[in-house]
Amino acid sequence: MRNALFRLGWTPALADSFAPFAARGLLPGRVALEHTHIYRVITESGEALARVSGRLRHRAATRADFPAVGDWVAVQPPEHSGDSRIVAVLPRRSSFSRRAAGDPTEEQVVAANIDTVFLVAGLDGDFNPRRIERYLLVAVESGASPVVVLNKADVAADPDAMADIVRASVGAIPVHVVSCQVPGGVDVLRPYLGTGQTGALLGSSGVGKSTIVNRLVGHDLLKTVEVRESDSRGRHTSTARQMIVLPESGVLIDTPGMRELQLWDSGDVRDAFGDIEELATGCKFRDCRHREEPDCAVLDAVSSGALSQGRLESYHKLQNEQAFQARQVDQRAQIEERRRWKVLTKAAQKRIREKGNG
Repeated sequence: MRNALFRLGWTPALADSFAPFAARGLLPGRVALEHTHIYRVITESGEALARVSGRLRHRAATRADFPAVGDWVAVQPPEHSGDSRIVAVLPRRSSFSRRAAGDPTEEQVVAANIDTVFLVAGLDGDFNPRRIERYLLVAVESGASPVVVLNKADVAADPDAMADIVRASVGAIPVHVVSCQVPGGVDVLRPYLGTGQTGALLGSSGVGKSTIVNRLVGHDLLKTVEVRESDSRGRHTSTARQMIVLPESGVLIDTPGMRELQLWDSGDVRDAFGDIEELATGCKFRDCRHREEPDCAVLDAVSSGALSQGRLESYHKLQNEQAFQARQVDQRAQIEERRRWKVLTKAAQKRIREKGNG
């Protein structure tokens, strides 16, 4: 019935969620691009520009309630001319979120309804296993399956040794070493992107996400630039999140590079540090924090060289950041609750006065 939408990931479960909107004559669509309050949406009739309806804007309590790239939405076509209207966002089955820039208490949904999160890092001068751990923490909580992609194998002296360092940190999560400079150098990623499957590329600027998209598409669809020779860092060639339909397969969501991924509600840090948690079973105290406690198996592993000091420092850093984020969100929730009760109290007092005067 909707072959074009099934290729984008449309499912019977989505059809059930959409049924009330179908009864109103609305169309299902998937957000392909978000840019300054206007969206490009793919429907069964093709691509359309759309804006959020007034009712959806009014009901949105937070930024995360607005459509994001990858969202399935209910679209009302224009009666005569102009843009379509996005009336509702269907429930998300997965989402990758970060803390919005400049606001520690606001969630920004980077991409939604993802099957596989490709965490891309470069095997050049900007190689940073600690940054991969940060991305992995958020990816595990997203509901999608994380896959680590180590790009630029062609410039690494020993890419296999670098991959082993990453594998030691990520456990059973797949790690693929690729190069965009050789024919078929990224073909190992294609099995994750079958028809109806959605992948999202996440990573810092300069790691080669746009080039990977171009190789998978088969031509230079996205603009790319060379990284700086001094530090192997690149500029943000992708300036907006966008969904790309791959020839005869699934879809990819490309995102602008993020030098520092700010955590949001990222679940339990321990989920991304299985090696430390396994060591922790040998600690004397069940609530050991692995800082200064006696008979700590984790600290013993650091002393013996079985666990790197940097790995443990990253574990502590992310725990501290997550605790700080939770406090910030809790404080904002308390402020909003007090504001809401203040408004309700004033309204009740006004009604009492009006009733007394009447």
